[in-house]
Amino acid sequence: MLVFWILLLLLGLFTFSSVQQSVGTITRTPVWLLWLVMMMPALVLAGWAITQGPEKPLPIGILLGLFVLCPLLYWGLVQWGRKPTMDPSAPAEAALPKVAPPSAKPPLRPIDKEEETALQGCFPWSVYYLQTIEYLPQAMICRGQLRTSPTEAYDTVRENVRRQFGDRFLVIFQEGMQGKPVFALVPNPQAQTQARAKALTRPGLALGLLGVTLMTTTMAGARLMGLTEAQRQADPSLLWQGLPYALALLAILGCHEMGHYLTARRYRMEATLPYFIPIPFFLGTFGAFIQLRSPVPHRRALFDVGIAGPLAGLVVTVPLLLWGLAQSTVVPMPDSGSSLLSFEAINPTASVLLALMIKLTLGGQVGLEQAVHLHPVAIAGCLGLVVTALNLMPVGQLDGGHIVHAMYGQRTGALIGQVARFLVLALAFVHPELLVWAILLFLIPAVDQPALNDISELDSRRDLLGLVALALLVLIVLPLPGPLARLLF
Repeated sequence: MLVFWILLLLLGLFTFSSVQQSVGTITRTPVWLLWLVMMMPALVLAGWAITQGPEKPLPIGILLGLFVLCPLLYWGLVQWGRKPTMDPSAPAEAALPKVAPPSAKPPLRPIDKEEETALQGCFPWSVYYLQTIEYLPQAMICRGQLRTSPTEAYDTVRENVRRQFGDRFLVIFQEGMQGKPVFALVPNPQAQTQARAKALTRPGLALGLLGVTLMTTTMAGARLMGLTEAQRQADPSLLWQGLPYALALLAILGCHEMGHYLTARRYRMEATLPYFIPIPFFLGTFGAFIQLRSPVPHRRALFDVGIAGPLAGLVVTVPLLLWGLAQSTVVPMPDSGSSLLSFEAINPTASVLLALMIKLTLGGQVGLEQAVHLHPVAIAGCLGLVVTALNLMPVGQLDGGHIVHAMYGQRTGALIGQVARFLVLALAFVHPELLVWAILLFLIPAVDQPALNDISELDSRRDLLGLVALALLVLIVLPLPGPLARLLF
């Protein structure tokens, strides 16, 4: 029980630190209130375990309600107290006022007349014929005619601006309101220094969270093995039976996030090391994440960072899942049915990709009226598929959202995200286990943040790889159709 309280305390400290760093500077809502909302599921579960005992599970309706309502309340509180500041990476065109009041004072110019002349010289007429410069409080909008390829224009203008102004401005190149590419110069909010880059990684925090998550996932793995609290207290060495699940799951999540991290560093983007999120219940972790602390330079980098995580995670997920399925056993299908998350008796037809892997490992042992009792390593592999599918959803700042944004542009990517939300919601009426996913997707903003050069398109190789990633999403999420199920099983 002492370990439980220590883990709950560490989770609370980590959550408070994350809330303070992520939204503490953009909202007036007290950080302690936001922290309380985020911690509410863990606190309710802890209270339930104390009053009802750890062996009696919290009703699934209450659990799902907490995980749906708390993020909604958190988002609402952040927006309610949001400070009127402009994100420097947001599209500058969106801030252009439609009608200026007669008494409004002209905004202060961030450059003087001499610097304005130098800025005009940063736009060669053969590359981007500059016509007007508009001054806004948060940006300078440079409109003109594109005379060469978007990549050459951006690289030329950015280098000229850097030569004239150093790191004073970020150069953004994106589609304007009329569909024409425009340049925007915004003040650079961060001066990248070696000391700051080292502070961002925070290796001590990353290793500490990894160690705590190893403990919580090992305990979760022991529970998945069927060990009760009384058995673990009688013989603490039985806890090590949960280690295979823990190591497999952490390997999958760690490789996924390291794929993002290493790719971001290859493009010289500031990023934190992967941070694992431990929880002392359920699966033992809420996953892992990294934070990008600098703008994405172009759509190619956006695509590569977005797709690197799912691909790196799958490299580990597939062999672990195949091995775990080979160690799993075939059981009768429960009367209540099964789904992709029913680890005690998983339905082989719950996913096209899972069905193919079960057929490859178990062959003719599985029939249409049978299910599979998963080995703990196979459970970690299934969770790896779920994590991959959730991240590949083409919505907002998910990996899939980055991919479609990089492939088709910001506006088309946002439209694809809206369509994907409603498709998942429609699919949830057939497969209710997707309802939580559908709700989460509607909580995520559909519009992804633009890259600095958001005009230059991808090459055909990346376009093909992006289509393969979206096809992989369909194979994971889509249940095996009846005719194919009868053919395979």
